Amino acid sequence: MKKVSFILLSAITLLSSCSPGVAGESSFEERVNQVIEKSVGPYLDMIGNLIFFEIPIGGGLGMPFVMVWLIAGAAFFTYYMKFINFKGFGHAIDIVRGRYDDPNDPGEVSHFQALTAALSGTVGLGNIAGVAIAVSMGGPGATFWMILAGLLGMTSKFVECTLGVKYRDVHEDNSVSGGPMYYLTKGLKKKGFPLLGKICAVMFAIFCIGGSFGGGNMVQINQATEQFVNVTGGDASWFFGREWLFGLAIAVVVAFIIIGGIKSIVRVTDKIVPFMVGVYLLAAVIILVVRIQEVPAAIGSIFVGAFAPNALYGGFLGVLIQGFRRAAFSNEAGIGSASIAHSAAKTEEPISEGIVALLEPFIDTVVVCTMTALVIIVTNHADPSSSLTGVQLTSSAFESTLSWFPYVLSVAVILFGLSTMISWSYYGLKSWTFLFGESRAMDTLYKIIFCSFIIIGAALNMQKVFNFSDAMIFAMAFPNVIGLYILAPEIKSDLDEYIRKVKEGVIKKFW
Repeated sequence: MKKVSFILLSAITLLSSCSPGVAGESSFEERVNQVIEKSVGPYLDMIGNLIFFEIPIGGGLGMPFVMVWLIAGAAFFTYYMKFINFKGFGHAIDIVRGRYDDPNDPGEVSHFQALTAALSGTVGLGNIAGVAIAVSMGGPGATFWMILAGLLGMTSKFVECTLGVKYRDVHEDNSVSGGPMYYLTKGLKKKGFPLLGKICAVMFAIFCIGGSFGGGNMVQINQATEQFVNVTGGDASWFFGREWLFGLAIAVVVAFIIIGGIKSIVRVTDKIVPFMVGVYLLAAVIILVVRIQEVPAAIGSIFVGAFAPNALYGGFLGVLIQGFRRAAFSNEAGIGSASIAHSAAKTEEPISEGIVALLEPFIDTVVVCTMTALVIIVTNHADPSSSLTGVQLTSSAFESTLSWFPYVLSVAVILFGLSTMISWSYYGLKSWTFLFGESRAMDTLYKIIFCSFIIIGAALNMQKVFNFSDAMIFAMAFPNVIGLYILAPEIKSDLDEYIRKVKEGVIKKFW
């Protein structure tokens, strides 16, 4: 309790020293909101513009190079690994069910717990707010490209999470440190590129820390706060103009959880993730059943809109860009973040955890994102002229059929956001300790800064938060995918050997 209080008091002190007060506000709470917006907002815009430099592709449109980088990598790995994203699907389910679990294997958490911890980092507000942005800006056709990106991303996730386990550090107390920082350093050194490995590892760690503050923190609390204010009265809500107070309340909860490390985190995520995904999908299914006659037309509009040559919603390329961008932000395939959580799995077979990991983009993008998009489309909310955006658009779409759903969505959004924040705090902390070393003081400093960003994210406007978050998370892909390309041959060899062992019964089921 003392440690939580210290972290939160330090976070508030850090925020209050960022900038002087703003004159003309009616209350202290509102002044804090304005200070945060004016102090931090311009820097977030600058970072976003730097990362998303575009390649001109004609017609006045440009494709962010980082998206080309991610999708090209995912397509290559899918072909190179002989479509393991489809062939390994059934085996992945068996592993998650515990049929191959050996309690004596090194690691900290089970395959299922590692999957839920990683899923809690991806299944979040990107599935609710991000999909709404993609469909409202790109039209129904953006859904097709989200699904395709999700299917291809399954193989990128397989490769990076296999490497995460293969090159992890298992400490004397059986705790684990793993992820791109380690496989970039060790793996590239093994291949004869020690300097490149160190540069890529440091770059990744810096971007991951930024991503933990952005997409893993500010996006989640920003959209959770917006939904909370909306259902408590909107402009008339007492929290309107005082959003940072809601952020402070969530920061208290997060501080309690993240102090216990990965074991504390998975005790929360392996309960929250299945529950919140189940409730959310159940509501979506109810709406689609109620409007079953409109579903075929909605599916048709997805395929037609995906390849529409006209200028509607920016034309074919505009739709493709929106779909790929939001899918990549949602499932993080190729980003490398999830491998940090999967590295903690109890296993002596790195390939087995990589196969488990390929379920992530399927659940996150192919299932959850698609269901969200279908609800938005069948309720006639896929309108680029709408004044609603993000989580408010999704809430309105659900509310049009289930009048009470905004209250349920508020709870779901808070749980989505909370689970994502606690998982990303772990990712950021592991990157932080990779750069600055393992020590209690450095751990505490990171957690103070992380909790400060929860309060900041609650007060900022959505566009600034999404721009910064996209930039930090996508930036992680540059050093990570370089490593994946170089290390892919050894993963392919390991995969062939693993398949042989399973077929010959060397790798046995325990029940």
